[in-house]
Amino acid sequence: MLPDDDAPPPRAAVVHVHGYNDYFFQEHLAHAFTRAGYAFHAVDLRAAGRSLRPDQVPHFVGDLREQAADIDEAACAVRELHPGIPLVVHAHSTGGLTAALWAHARRETLPDGSFQGPDLLALNSPFLDLPGTLFDRTVGTWILRIAAPASPHRVITNGRSEYATHLLAANGGRWEFDTRLKKPEGQPTLALWMRAVRRVQMQVARGLRIPVPVLVARSDSSGPDQADNPLLDTQDTVLDVDQIARRTRRLGEDVTPLVVPGGVHDLSLSAHGPRTDYLGKLFAWLEERL
Repeated sequence: MLPDDDAPPPRAAVVHVHGYNDYFFQEHLAHAFTRAGYAFHAVDLRAAGRSLRPDQVPHFVGDLREQAADIDEAACAVRELHPGIPLVVHAHSTGGLTAALWAHARRETLPDGSFQGPDLLALNSPFLDLPGTLFDRTVGTWILRIAAPASPHRVITNGRSEYATHLLAANGGRWEFDTRLKKPEGQPTLALWMRAVRRVQMQVARGLRIPVPVLVARSDSSGPDQADNPLLDTQDTVLDVDQIARRTRRLGEDVTPLVVPGGVHDLSLSAHGPRTDYLGKLFAWLEERL
């Protein structure tokens, strides 16, 4: 967001991190943060959104530490732009998983006393575990570990995203976005990428040590990602919110859960009521912790 010369200095700087089959387009989110007194920035991670290059497979990385390095670079750039004020990272879905990994890796203080991680971490429906059966999460993960290096581009799932379809204004939804960068037909998940995700999710299950306050927000219910789901606009139809709840306490010692009734997967794209609820409680938590 462009600075307002007449505005007071920002209380903190924000880096927003998108999820899978996603990029930054939520201008209303940027305006909400700016009105609340924050300097807002967003990053499109490598192989995603505006960072996607012609020779790249969208969102495909073999190790989430690759995209964690992008968060690191964005955080450093924002700290240089706004020296001396706290850094908040606001991250969604797979971006939330990657941001948690990054914050855990950046937990040590440098010899000069500086800290390279975030001062606060706010996660919006983070992808902390794999929805599906026990077989998917155990035997399926073991198969991925063995087979993915030999067949990295093997398609694991490839279905239409009714969630993204429903959000799009052209389909009667609330939001305008570039359907080349966030695809209503869905983005296939590939074997090596899924293995990278499962590696970090298992690390979360063992427990991370994020040293700063963490907010973990989620909807109050999950449901099928199907066009005939009457609650498609009031549920998380991408992830299992109970799994998010179970993994929340594994992130660190200071973790605050936030449940948003009627929220969709990206809580900031929910209907007016739950969206306002989410943003109001997010800003209240930030203000309290800052």
